Amino acid sequence: MPAQVDDEEPVPALRRMGAMAASEVDEPRDPLMIRATRYAVLLPLAYRIFLLPVVWLSMVIGSGAAAVPTVLAWVGFAGNIASVVWVLRVPDQRGRVTKLLLYADIVYALVATVLVGDAVPAELFWPGSWIGVVYLTGTVALWTMSRGVGAGLFVALLGFAAQCLAVWLAPLPDSGAHEAAGLVRNGGLLLVAAVTGIGSLVLLGLATRLALAIGLRLGHDAERVRTERALHDTVLQALEAIALSSDADAADPRDQLVRVRQAARGQANELRRVLRESVAPDGLAAELASIATEMARDGLRAELSLSDIGDDRLSDVRRVAVRDAAREALRNTIKHAGTHEVVLRMEELDGGVAVITRDHGVGYDEDERPAGFGVSESMRARLAEVGGWCRIESRPGRGTRVTLWVPR
Repeated sequence: MPAQVDDEEPVPALRRMGAMAASEVDEPRDPLMIRATRYAVLLPLAYRIFLLPVVWLSMVIGSGAAAVPTVLAWVGFAGNIASVVWVLRVPDQRGRVTKLLLYADIVYALVATVLVGDAVPAELFWPGSWIGVVYLTGTVALWTMSRGVGAGLFVALLGFAAQCLAVWLAPLPDSGAHEAAGLVRNGGLLLVAAVTGIGSLVLLGLATRLALAIGLRLGHDAERVRTERALHDTVLQALEAIALSSDADAADPRDQLVRVRQAARGQANELRRVLRESVAPDGLAAELASIATEMARDGLRAELSLSDIGDDRLSDVRRVAVRDAAREALRNTIKHAGTHEVVLRMEELDGGVAVITRDHGVGYDEDERPAGFGVSESMRARLAEVGGWCRIESRPGRGTRVTLWVPR
């Protein structure tokens, strides 16, 4: 898509709309997209639901009640209510029932228009004809939005012909000009309904393309962040582990070679796990125990305190987020705390699940050391994306406490 479509800077409306109109977008095949655009027909249905009672009440107050317009108005009202419920609740993927309902709607609109002319006295014709006009304008908009511009204009032409037939059948005095003025007015309303439907189609198409462009950009950004996290949590950690050295390395380089091979093997297994990520059958507690075992290979001794709090009720995305954030917290302990002992606890907190790591290492001053990628992205941002939070409490010489929380 052209860059002007989702440009965050102010762009003239006509230029942005022109860019969206020029974009090449395949016909949507996603059932979710089809259902979303299907809801556009709710607009003409709601229009008739609200306007039919108003027109009927206006006729009753101004000219009196008549059986035929009253029945037509309230049957149409009930039918539109049922249509709204059907659109919202029935997933008609193939559209067969939708076609039948559309044809039934146009037949009802045409019959209602002609019946008013044939069955009401002259003094009630024009007040009662508004019921047919309201229904016809809704039908024109409905067909325009569901079947295209050509279908909408054709229905408008049929509606105008039905109104001419109703005027011919009605027992009206031969005034001529009054009937002609009424037909021109009603025909103009049908044309307005068609134009409104066309405008709704244009806006719906532009909105869909704009949403698609924004979704693509946000998806690319999210994928980039996910890739950075994966690299930080796997490859970068492996390289840092391999680069760590001790005084014993020079005396016995074979131990260093063994350690490098173990780190490489461990990270290869970790990469395989990330690539085939699936639902853990044993829940978060079992995964935290597995992480502690994984960290033990790097010399970290973790004391586990895992409460039986029903963590299996966590959604997959929240479980994965808090698990990976806990892994990053333990790795930070290895790299920065100056200690190889940590307490890892899981408990219920504020209606959610909290995982807490606590060490008695060197600590640090949070005001002087800015958060790095691991803290800001692998921990805080990762939890924020699933509705959770990360709180770090640390002071020089007093160790570090990390609290990771996600809602159930």
